[in-house]
Amino acid sequence: MPHDLHARVATTDDLPWIHELRHRVYARELGQHAPDPSGRLRDAVDGHNVYLVVTQDHDSQAGPDRAGFVSVTPPSAGRYALDKYLTREELPVLDEDGVHEVRLLTVEPHHRSTLAAPLLMYAALRWIAARGGRRVVAMGRTDLLPMYLATGLRTVGRTVRAGAQSFEVLTADVAELARTAAGRHRATVDRLRARTDWRLDIPFDSHPATRAGADPTACEHGGASFTAIGTDFTALHRRHRIVAADVLDAWFPPAPAVRAALTEDPAWTARTSPPAGAEGLLAEIAAARGLPRDTLAVGAGSSDLIFRALGRWLTPTSRVLLTDPCYGEYAHVTEKVIGCRVDRFPLRREDGWRIDPDRLSATVAAGRYDLVVLVNPNNPAGRHAPAAELRTVLADAPPQTRWWIDEAYIGYVGLTESLAHLAATDPRVVVCQSLSKMYALSGLRAAYLVAEPDTAARLRHWTPPWPVGLPAQQAAVAALRDPAYYTERWLRTHALRRALAADLAAVDRSVVVEESVANFLTVTLPPDGPGAARLVAECRRRDVFLRDLSPLSPRYEGRTVRIAVRDTEENARIVAAYGTALRTLVPAPSAVPVTPAPAPAPTAAPAPTAEPVSAAAPAPVAVAVG
Repeated sequence: MPHDLHARVATTDDLPWIHELRHRVYARELGQHAPDPSGRLRDAVDGHNVYLVVTQDHDSQAGPDRAGFVSVTPPSAGRYALDKYLTREELPVLDEDGVHEVRLLTVEPHHRSTLAAPLLMYAALRWIAARGGRRVVAMGRTDLLPMYLATGLRTVGRTVRAGAQSFEVLTADVAELARTAAGRHRATVDRLRARTDWRLDIPFDSHPATRAGADPTACEHGGASFTAIGTDFTALHRRHRIVAADVLDAWFPPAPAVRAALTEDPAWTARTSPPAGAEGLLAEIAAARGLPRDTLAVGAGSSDLIFRALGRWLTPTSRVLLTDPCYGEYAHVTEKVIGCRVDRFPLRREDGWRIDPDRLSATVAAGRYDLVVLVNPNNPAGRHAPAAELRTVLADAPPQTRWWIDEAYIGYVGLTESLAHLAATDPRVVVCQSLSKMYALSGLRAAYLVAEPDTAARLRHWTPPWPVGLPAQQAAVAALRDPAYYTERWLRTHALRRALAADLAAVDRSVVVEESVANFLTVTLPPDGPGAARLVAECRRRDVFLRDLSPLSPRYEGRTVRIAVRDTEENARIVAAYGTALRTLVPAPSAVPVTPAPAPAPTAAPAPTAEPVSAAAPAPVAVAVG
C-alpha cells in the first residue's frame, strides 16, 4: 500500500496556511472568534507551541495537500492556553509535572472523512510520549464528548464557554492513552502505519518492546544494542562491530580473579546448585564494607531487590516521591506495577541537576510520603549529592517516611560517600548497591541491600532460595577481594570520560556536553536542530548505540542523549559516528522544524479552539482536542 499520508513537524512555510485555516474554522465556521480583517488567527501561546502537520497525496502534480495540523504546548512553555480561562486552583492538574496541552486539532473540510484526523491525534500522542510527557490536557467540544471519551480522555468537571461553543476540560495519563491506542484502536493504528510516510524524529510505535514483539508493559531500558546483536544468541560475533554506549555496563573486564573463577571449571559451575542463602557472598560483603551481616540481603541485581522490597512495602494507597529525572525502574514499579501515587521532585538544568537539600527537606517535611527514592549518583542526570548534605536532610526528615538510596555508581565518587552505615542503624533508611555496573558483572546480576536488622530480616524472609546463581556468587566474592583493581579502573573511567567529552564538544559547539561523575555523559542538542531520537537513529546506522533520554523525563525536551564511556577505540567510534550523524541531520533552511515566534494578539479576545472534524471521520486513536 502506498504511503499517501505524510506526518511531520511544521516548517516556517506552513505558518501562513495554519493561521489562515484557524481563521476559516474558528472564526467563520464555528463562531468562536470575531472575524479578523487579516483573515488569520494567532494568539500569544503560539510562540511556545509545536505544530504537527499531515499532508496527503492527490492525483495532480502539485505535490501533497496540507490536510490538517495539531498543536502541542510542552511544559517548558511555562503556560498553557487553559490558563486564560481557569486558575491553577480551579485546574490543579496544570501544576503536575510533565503536562502537555494538545489543542487546535484542525482539518481541511475536504479531508475530514480521511485518516488525517486520527493520524494527527496519534502523532501528538507519540510526540508527547517520546518526550517523557506524563499527562495530556485538552479542551473538547461538549457536543463531541463521546468521541473524546472513546480515546481515553476523561472530563475533570470543568466547562468553558467561548463564543457559540461550549467545551469540556479533558485529561488523561499518557501511558494509558498509549495502551488504548495499542489495544482498542490497534486496527486503526495498523492502517496508519501502512499508509504513513512518518517524518517525525521519533519512532512510529510507542515502545521498543512493541516493535520486537515483547511485552509492551515492561519498563523501557537501554539495550537496543543487544537487539542488534541478536537476542537468540545465534550471532554473537556481531558484538565485535557494535558499540553498546546505550547501556552503562563497564567498559573494562572483571578482575583477573573473577575471570579465573568463571573459567576454572565451567561445567561444574553450570550444573551445581549454589549456596541457597548466598552465605559466602553475604559474609564477603559484610567484610568488604564493614557491615554487620544481619543488615544485608542479596538479590540478582538491583532490579530484583527493587521489585521484591517495594512490592512488599508499598500499596496503591502509598505516596512516593521520586526525583525527576530518575532511573526509570522506580517510576515503573511504583506507578505501573504497584499503582502508587507518585510525585516528582524536579531537578533543574539551570541548577546543574543537583539536589537542593533545603528544597528537598521542605518538600518532605509534612510527612505525607511513605517512600522517597534517591539515586545517588543520579542516573541519568549524573550528579552526586554529598553524603554530609543527605545526612542532614535525613536527620530532619519525618519518622514515618522511608528513604531508598540507590548507590549503583557510588564507587565513582568513593565508597566513603556511601550511606550504608547509616542504613544499618536507621530504620527509615535503606541503601541498595549493585555489583553489576561497578564490578563489570552486568551479565551475572548481583546486588545487595543494607537496612537495620529487622528490616533486612523481613526482606530475607521473602527471598526465595538461591537468589543469586553460582557463577554470580563466585564472581562477586572474587571481585570484592580485589579492590585495588577496581579502584584503578574507576579512576581510568574518569580520564576516558573527560577525553570523550572534550572530543564530542569539539564536533559542534552549539551542543551542550555535560559530564557525569560516573561512567557516562550527556549531550543536549540545540532547540532549533534535530531531536535526540534522530541523532540516536542516525548513529545506529553506524552500529553506535546511544540512549535517548526523552522518555525518562519531559525536562530533557526531546533533546538529550546519554552516552556510556567505553574504551579508547570505541570512544573514537562514538565521536566519529556522532560527527557524521550531526552533519547528516543538519537540515536545509527551508526544512527546519520550527516553534513559531510570538505573534500579535488577535483583534478578538482569545477563545478556546475546537475539534472541527466531521462526524463521518474515522474513529479516533489517541486524543481529540478542542
